[in-house]
Amino acid sequence: MTAIGRYQQPVRRGGLLGVHSIGEFVLTVPDVETAARFYGHFGLDTLADGNSLGLHSKADAYRWGRVVEGPRKAMQHIAFHCFEEDLGRFRRHLEHEGVPLIDPPPGFDSNGLWFRDHDGMLIEIRVGPKTSPDRKVPMAVQSTPAGQRNAPYRRLSDRVPPRRLSHILRFTPDIDRAVAFYSRILGLRLSDRSADAIAFLHGVHGSDHHLVAFAKSNAPGLHHLSWDVPAIEDIGLGAMAMADKGYMKGWGFGRHVLGSNYFHYVQDPWGSFSEYSCDIDYVPNTMDWEGVNHPMEDGFYLWGPNLPPDFVHNYEAEGGSPT
Repeated sequence: MTAIGRYQQPVRRGGLLGVHSIGEFVLTVPDVETAARFYGHFGLDTLADGNSLGLHSKADAYRWGRVVEGPRKAMQHIAFHCFEEDLGRFRRHLEHEGVPLIDPPPGFDSNGLWFRDHDGMLIEIRVGPKTSPDRKVPMAVQSTPAGQRNAPYRRLSDRVPPRRLSHILRFTPDIDRAVAFYSRILGLRLSDRSADAIAFLHGVHGSDHHLVAFAKSNAPGLHHLSWDVPAIEDIGLGAMAMADKGYMKGWGFGRHVLGSNYFHYVQDPWGSFSEYSCDIDYVPNTMDWEGVNHPMEDGFYLWGPNLPPDFVHNYEAEGGSPT
């Protein structure tokens, strides 16, 4: 991953127009203090930012998201980053594709390009650092040496908080429309899909297996935010820390097939999930990844516990929560 605090211009894939990263997301929730507790326990720094709550990674203080108060939990918008030389190209591209530009929402003044996606959600394209990795970072593995005890006492365990946001998975009523819009307008490309149930898209300038993904539902909504950690150990310690704080509902420990990452999902107070993830597949900017349509029974997860009954339930569509 490019260190945000020591940003260096990454190597881009020449000639292709496409966003390179997720810059930030904004959520509305009915109770910001509840969000502060959940995300703080999850391992993020939660800092007051005007009328919003900023969600920052601890290592580099990068703000990955903001939470603002609203009548219900919903994803208000996602900001994608592009290279500086591409912002004008994106403006012309949006005009050519007939996508109308709109003003930013109140309190979110920006020099970026604002518009709505296929489901009507606000999207921003703005110039910003490449927060997606520039290369595949090997998973940290620590083997136990002979002749000594390796695991620490639980009270002395050293938990590593999330390093960065890996991807966002959203519900949509129409998978094909989602893939078409984000490919045609934002320049993302299909990584993998399973029929009409789920689809994953990556960035052409080098990114994880997916920056965004879409799961079939009767209405739009947020399914999960995925956060990268260095090792399987950190997934386990994160899951344990959340359970100790009372956040016991979720799914994991397991391993996905599409993306290949190890995972543990923790359900938030509104029915969506935050995922601890490590060792996800990587698509370099030097190749054309072949997007494949996989059978659902083969493409969901390689191993792990049975799915919770409400893992793919869209609580946001009902304006409710699991409690």
